[in-house]
Amino acid sequence: MATATRSEKLDLRLTPEAKRVLNAAAQATRRSVSDFVLESALARAEETLPDRQRFGLDAERWDAFLTALEAPPRPLPRLQRLLTGPSVFERNSAE
Repeated sequence: MATATRSEKLDLRLTPEAKRVLNAAAQATRRSVSDFVLESALARAEETLPDRQRFGLDAERWDAFLTALEAPPRPLPRLQRLLTGPSVFERNSAE
């Protein structure tokens, strides 16, 4: 597997205890702290993201989902007033 050049930097502030734990874990796995933290963070990111990027539906729910997407938006008068009326800042400056 080809490795990409690391050109981006990420700075962290951590407690002395957190640094000690990371150093110990990196040593235990015979990795640099940088490699250990990067691989751990990427693994956690990969666990976190899938359900926010993809989801599966059975045929019935998929049809309902498509129907909802294709439906015209329902009127929301309060939102319309909020977006078209003067803002809080505009109302306060008139006083």
